[in-house]
Parts: sequence; C-alpha cells; structure tokens
Amino acid sequence: MIRVAVCGAAGRMGKLIVRQISKQGDMKLVGAIDAPGSPDIEKDAGELAGVGVLGVTIQSADKLEEVLLGSGPDVVVDFTNANAALQNIKIVSNLGVSLVVGTTGFTQEQLAEIERLIREKKIKAVISPNMSVGVNVFFKTVEKAAEMLGGGYDVEIVEVHHVHKKDAPSGTAKKAAQIVAKTLGRSEESIKIKSVREGEVVGEHTVVFYNPQERIEVVHRALSRETFAVGVVRAIRHVVTKGKPGVVQDMWDVLGIK
Repeated sequence: MIRVAVCGAAGRMGKLIVRQISKQGDMKLVGAIDAPGSPDIEKDAGELAGVGVLGVTIQSADKLEEVLLGSGPDVVVDFTNANAALQNIKIVSNLGVSLVVGTTGFTQEQLAEIERLIREKKIKAVISPNMSVGVNVFFKTVEKAAEMLGGGYDVEIVEVHHVHKKDAPSGTAKKAAQIVAKTLGRSEESIKIKSVREGEVVGEHTVVFYNPQERIEVVHRALSRETFAVGVVRAIRHVVTKGKPGVVQDMWDVLGIK
C-alpha cells in the first residue's frame, strides 16, 4: 500500500487528487495539508473531496513536519504555489520522503534550489508543470514537429485558462517554449507566448509554426481537471517503483516516452 500525503489538499486540484487516491486499491491517503488560515483546516479531506469520510483531516502547512512524522507517507504530492511548495519541499526532502510536484510558477532560482535539495538528500521525485498524459504526448508531438520543420518557421504559443489561474504564462506554455527552443537551438525568449484568462476554461494550449506559405498548429485542450489527477496517480506509482534517488524525473519518464 502506497501511503500518500497531499499538500494543497483543499484546493481545486488537491480535492481531485484526494478523490483519485481514494479510488486506488494500492494507495491510501494518510496526510492532507493546506495553507495556514484556510477555512478547511480540521475538515475531513474525503468529505471535502466528495468521497465520504476518510478519517484524514486537513492540517495547517505550518505543522507539515509534524504531520509527516506522524503519518509516515511514502510520497508527498504538492499542488500549492511556488513559494509554499519550495518550503514544503525543504521539509519533505529533509525527511527523505519521495515527491510528486505539479505546482507551477517556479523561478529558475527556485527550480535550481529544488533540484539541489533532491540531489543532496537523495530523494526520488517527479516534477512536471502538467501531469496530464495527453499534454505530455502534446509536448512530444511539439518536439517532433519542431525537429521536422526545422528553422524555417516562426513559433508562437497561445495558452487559455480560467480567470482564477494566477500565474501567466502557464507552466505548460513555458515548458512547450523550452522544448521548441532547445530543439531549434533558439533562446526561450525568442518564442512568443500569448496568455488569455477567461471564463472557466480548464486549459488550452496551441503551438503555432508559421511562415508566409503555411501554418501548422499542435493543440491540446483539457476538458476536465480530472485528467491532471489521473496523471498524478501514475506519477505516484512511478516514483515509488521506478524513481531514482537524487534525480528529478518528469512525466516523460513516467510515460516512458523520452
């Protein structure tokens, strides 16, 4: 049985992840953490997620170390925000617990710090700005398209999300830009990203390759946030069974498409 704790358990994604974990025969939710001052502190994580009482109450993030020491998880999943996640990762790595991180908005300095912690503490980790299986196939398709089209095309990325999303561009758009830039030997700054925030759009990403003669688009549309939670479950299993101590893996490792 894989014992899992979720940071950000009262958030939109956190509740979906709790729901997915509750459906797995080989997983058990043992810890649920949310921001200090959250109105959901002390509520049952299962009831909050709509799956009934799980006997795990939401605890404040300022008690994270205490919660983890008391619950003994094999994996901590983090879907919070960049600053909170970095603090959580420091605590989790010090305890030697494996990590699955879907939080976005990290700076390059924060990412370097996270990689250093994972390397020095020799913990297993999967970190990805988007855990959707389909999005990661989208990433691979974008890479192949850039490789086949070569340098004769300009590139633009358009991402659309709900009005509640705080970071822009999205982590997925930035990851797509990194892939294109690396494949074409360009700087990431040369890849234009347009961010749109409207309505309740779950997430749409379009990578456009164009020149005066033609236009090629690679598109992914998420129809439900559940797709991200399903990917998290796969990442949890992977980090336990195939994770590498001290190495940051991503969803391409999880899906075996590197």
